[in-house]
Parts: sequence; structure tokens; C-alpha cells
Amino acid sequence: MKALFLYIRHFALTATNWALNSSDDEILVGGQAVIEGVMMRSPKGYSVAVRRQDGTVRVLKDALQTAGERWKALKLPILRGVGVLGQALVLGIKALRFSAEEALAEEGAKEGKQPADAQKTSSLLIAGNLVLALGVNVLMFVVLPLVLTRLIQNQVGFHSSILFNSIDGLFRVIVFVGFLYAVSWMKDMNRVFQYHGAEHKTVYNFEAREKLHVDNASKYSTLHPRCGTSFLLVVMIVSILVFSSVQFTSFGAKLLSRIVLLPLVAGIS
Repeated sequence: MKALFLYIRHFALTATNWALNSSDDEILVGGQAVIEGVMMRSPKGYSVAVRRQDGTVRVLKDALQTAGERWKALKLPILRGVGVLGQALVLGIKALRFSAEEALAEEGAKEGKQPADAQKTSSLLIAGNLVLALGVNVLMFVVLPLVLTRLIQNQVGFHSSILFNSIDGLFRVIVFVGFLYAVSWMKDMNRVFQYHGAEHKTVYNFEAREKLHVDNASKYSTLHPRCGTSFLLVVMIVSILVFSSVQFTSFGAKLLSRIVLLPLVAGIS
């Protein structure tokens, strides 16, 4: 609990400081941890760097066109947020696929497989993981909190929509933080978290306009106000307000509305 409080405090302070000191011409960079590597992106391009077992680093670079540049409607408020989130998910999948292909190519080389076999396996593996992850996310962060909230409502007997959705949102935050804490004990996930922290240090290094070097990046915090994990907490808070404005009595209708309204919640956030 103390660590969570310190994180929220650090997020509030750094987010406020960043917002007050940023300028319109500042280039925003971000990224994502992948398997044994990091994806970094700017408004006009992205690159993925993956460390192989022999110590070499494989790099993928490409130009990037924003969703708003492709479709003018995605420059509008709320729709802009949906477009940005959608592009981030697609780009994240591309980066993850590249890192998975590199990892499987090395494993395949040890087992005498051809690169094409490893690439086919990685595509099926990522597709299967995405479907499984989507199902687990719906169960953990939508169904479970809703079930627990309905049980409390039946026991206590309150009828306030705001109270119902506040309890539901609180359970989502608890499940989310608990999930992150649990997976952090897994060796492979802990390794990914380390790359995640390294990405944040690199972004701080770039924003400070210092030379991009390990020594310079190492001195910065692993917490960043524009982290996607922080964004998920914002989504959970916004979802309380959105779900409270759409009132349904049956459990099925509440569950369906939460799934259908997710793009709206993400866009507002």
C-alpha cells in the first residue's frame, strides 16, 4: 500500500511538472517493452531493438503515419483518443511479433528448424496469445469486479448507480494492481518490467536533451507520467463516470454495456 501511495504521489508531481514545462514544439517519444528488447516511437517513426543471446542487437526501423493523418475524422476529440490507442495497439503487436520472431529464430536454429517455420510459429503464437489475453482481461477486469460488486449490492441493498460503479471501479483497480504485483514474481515478466523501466529512463534522458548514453539514462527514475500503465489507471477512473451515466438493472446488460463502451472510455481518457 505504501508503494502504491508513493507511485501515485510521484505520478501526480511528475505529470504536473511535465505539463507546465512542455512546449508545443517538443517531440514526444514513448515506447514499450518487448521480449528481450524495447520499442521506441516518435510522431513520425519507430524502432525496435532486441538483444539476442549472443549479445548482438537486432534493430527494426520504419516511418510512421498517425491515424489522424490517414483519416481526418480521427482528429476530432474522443475519436482522436480511440485512433491513437488503436494505432498504439497495432504498433505494439508489430514490435512484439518482431521480438518473438527473433527469440523463436534462435530457438529454431538450435533445433534445426528453418526461419520460415519459426516465423509461422510466432504468428500463430501471438494470435493465440492475443485471443487468450483478451478473454482473460474481460474476465479479470470486467466480469470479476462486476460480480463482486453485485454480490455486495445484494447483501447491503443499495441502489445508487454512482456508488455501484465506484465500488466496481475500486475492484478493478485492486485487481489490476494485484495482477501486476503477482506477475512481477515471474522471472520472464520481471525481465520485461526491467526493459520497461529502461525505456522510461531513456525517455527522460531524451526529454532532458542530454546525450543518449547508458550513464545519463541510469540516473533517471523508472516511473514516467506518460506511462501506459498510468493511462490504464486513468481509464478506470473515467469508466466510473461513463458507466454511471448509462444505467442498467440486469447483470447481463451491465456487462454488455461495459464492453461496448470501452472505446468511448478510452477515447475520453
